[in-house]
Amino acid sequence: MNSPDYPIGRILRGDADQIAYSYESFNRQVIDDVRLHDGPYPFSMRQTTLEGTASATGPGTFFGSEQRTLTFAPSNAEGWWIDRTDQPEQLATRVSVRNVWTTARNIVLRSGSAHNYLRMVEHIIALRAGLAIDNLTIRTDSGDPPLFDRGNLDLVEAVQRARIVETDQPARFVTVREPVTFGGGGSNFLTLLPAKPGEYGLRVDCAVDFSSAIGQQRILFDVTPDSFAYGAQARTNAPYNLYVYTKTVGKLFADSRNLGYTRQNILIHGKKRYINEAKMPHNGRSLEAVWHRATLDLLAAIALVDLGRFAGTAVSFRAGHTQDVHLATQLYLQDLLVPHD
Repeated sequence: MNSPDYPIGRILRGDADQIAYSYESFNRQVIDDVRLHDGPYPFSMRQTTLEGTASATGPGTFFGSEQRTLTFAPSNAEGWWIDRTDQPEQLATRVSVRNVWTTARNIVLRSGSAHNYLRMVEHIIALRAGLAIDNLTIRTDSGDPPLFDRGNLDLVEAVQRARIVETDQPARFVTVREPVTFGGGGSNFLTLLPAKPGEYGLRVDCAVDFSSAIGQQRILFDVTPDSFAYGAQARTNAPYNLYVYTKTVGKLFADSRNLGYTRQNILIHGKKRYINEAKMPHNGRSLEAVWHRATLDLLAAIALVDLGRFAGTAVSFRAGHTQDVHLATQLYLQDLLVPHD
């Protein structure tokens, strides 16, 4: 399949010439996997929540010696909410770009007290956009979420056990007023395109380009229950030297001594080969890295838009958490989000 011709549109940040050059690089990349949906909107047109509660437990992401549990529960309030049960005097934190504390290594949400936070929320809140769940409460007794051997498929299965149900309220949809592009400091960009009248789905075209065994990978897909569940099994990745650091010298430093990284729960890549088994093969090569970027990182940024489900197209080339959140912030600052009927 040839690369679609996406307009750059209004540039929210970045140099126009650099972005044009990045677009050329992006268009030269082969699309490795195409999964487009042929049919009606694949989710309910009414707001959804959960019928019951369900939990998933795993070793802590940042304190690997401790078991951590996330519990998904129904919510009568609109939106997604994080309830730190060990912070009983704090209000629940709404999942919103308004409550992003930092994106230095991962997305951290916080409200109220400095202790009322949850780290690496991207892999959790991506379910909001990936499964079109509108109203939900996440209960946790720690700011450190669990890390799983199957990406975040454990969380998808927990939500499925709790069962997604409709409410009596119509779903809210938003899109962008016009095509917009956010360029980073290097050869990367994020573009959002408005949905066409009468169309409510979300299409993603995502490419990564690593100077390691990962190399160039690109996927084009429509967000459906099946495509998201497939992508959710993709683990986060780390270069081999970082993995070795966390197991040796990194044990001397607070920010890395307790990391719960293992050879099972992350994809470790060296310069020319993977150090552990790379999953999600397609046509003879693993696409685990790009599926992780697209479904558990990029969709998390879209989930930070708290006005409704985002409809349209998201295009990502070599971007990351900080750029994702900056774009989401600019959508609000420049009044670029509009209701989509």
